Amino acid sequence: MKIKTAITNFKQDKEFIRGQDLEELIKNKSFVESIFLILKGELPSDNETKMMNALFTAAIDHGPGTASAQTARITVSAKNSMHTSLAAGILAMGDRHGSAIEGAAKFFQENFDCDDVESLVKDLKEKKIRIPGYGHPFLEYDNRVDVLFEVAKETGFYGKHSELAEKVRDVLNSVSSKKLPLNVDGVMGAIISDMGFDWKLGKGFFIIARVPGLVAHIYEEIVDDVGVRRMDQGDIEYKGK
Repeated sequence: MKIKTAITNFKQDKEFIRGQDLEELIKNKSFVESIFLILKGELPSDNETKMMNALFTAAIDHGPGTASAQTARITVSAKNSMHTSLAAGILAMGDRHGSAIEGAAKFFQENFDCDDVESLVKDLKEKKIRIPGYGHPFLEYDNRVDVLFEVAKETGFYGKHSELAEKVRDVLNSVSSKKLPLNVDGVMGAIISDMGFDWKLGKGFFIIARVPGLVAHIYEEIVDDVGVRRMDQGDIEYKGK
C-alpha cells in the first residue's frame, strides 16, 4: 500500500511538517501556529495566529451537560481508559452537537455572494430546511459570537462570510417564532471561511478545540471516582405493554 502525502516527511533523520523543520517549530513556534501550518500548508501571520487562538479558545469547553462530555464521563466512569473515553466523547459529536460548524461553513461558502438573503432564508424556512449555526439549547444570546467577531475585525478576518452570517441571523429572527441566536458553531464557520479554510475542515476545528475540555472532564471523573454513572431510575418512564 502506498500513501502520497504533502504533510510530513523524514529526511536524513530529521522530520519536516509541511516543509518546516520540526525541531525549529518546537523551539520557535506555538502549538496554534503549528496547527495552522499542518492544516493550511503555510505558517500563519501574527493576525492569523491571534484569530486561530481565539477560535480554539472559544470552543474549548461548554460544561458537563453536552453530549460529548456526558458520553466521555459515563465511559470513563465504567473504568475505560483515557483514550477510549476521549474517543467516545468525540464520537458523540453529531448533527446536533459539534458538527454545525461544518454545515454552517458549507452554507456560507456556497451562498456568500447571494444578493437576496431574505428570500433565501424564507425559501429554506418554507421548505423546512434548517440553516446550521443558529439557535442554542439554553442561551438566548451567545456572547462568544460578539467576542470572536471583535477579534475578526481587529485581525482583518471579518469578511463576506461573516457579513452573511449576521444577515441570516437578522432575517431568521424576523420570521421565526423563537429566538435563534448565531451560535459559536455558526460564527466559527463564518470566520474560518473568511480565513480561506475549506468547509470540510469545519468539524476538525471543533474537535481540535474541544479535546482539551474533554480530557479535563475525563480526568476529573477519574479523580473524583464517584462510581459508574447511569440515569436515575426515577427519570426512566416505561411506555411499553
